[in-house]
Amino acid sequence: MDRRAVAITAFEGRLGHVFADRALLERALTHASVRQGLGNRRDNERLEFLGDRVLGLIIAQELMDRDGEAREGQLSKRLHRLVSGESCARAARAAGLGEALRLPGGESRRGARDQDTILADACEAVIAALYLEAGLEETARIVTRLWADLLNEAVDPALANPKSELQEWAAAQGRTPPAYRVLSRSGPAHQPKFVLEVSIEGAPPAVAAGGSLRAAQKAAALSLLLRERGGG
Repeated sequence: MDRRAVAITAFEGRLGHVFADRALLERALTHASVRQGLGNRRDNERLEFLGDRVLGLIIAQELMDRDGEAREGQLSKRLHRLVSGESCARAARAAGLGEALRLPGGESRRGARDQDTILADACEAVIAALYLEAGLEETARIVTRLWADLLNEAVDPALANPKSELQEWAAAQGRTPPAYRVLSRSGPAHQPKFVLEVSIEGAPPAVAAGGSLRAAQKAAALSLLLRERGGG
């Protein structure tokens, strides 16, 4: 048995579901880059589209069941955090999805099996495959278990979406919107490091680093927000 077959077996064990339709599972685990040069091989892009909607429905229902007093705005912020690419990638890592992916050899060598975007897309595709094979009730059972730690974490809007929170805070203070500027990029393509600063009117800029442009922006926004909000 090859390494990927072992990884798929382990992944299904963590899911708690063994796929009867092996072709559907393989499609969910096949990244679009595999399609290049391989004719009509089906990849997981269309399944991502469906899985995103199924995940949103499951998490929205779970949030409503957990908190009967939360207002729509509060629920929306929590939902946004829980269905984000970052959360999907975190759930995918916990389930061992990366090793089960079908990727071109070059992508694997560049570290694609641990990239947030690839993991998040595949996670949504697997959710769609679960829904198509097992139905909504079984898929919801699996998703809520995989998302248990995320669902149980304390919710701080600043931690959940610091860029949006910083923009709202600046507007409430009558200041111009935050401005982001990349200071440097270093490291290999599969493991880059971005350093950037964010500034708003009337405050010193904040500088932060991250493994992606988005991660660095979030870190900088959080640093500036906590500093200014805490000081005021």
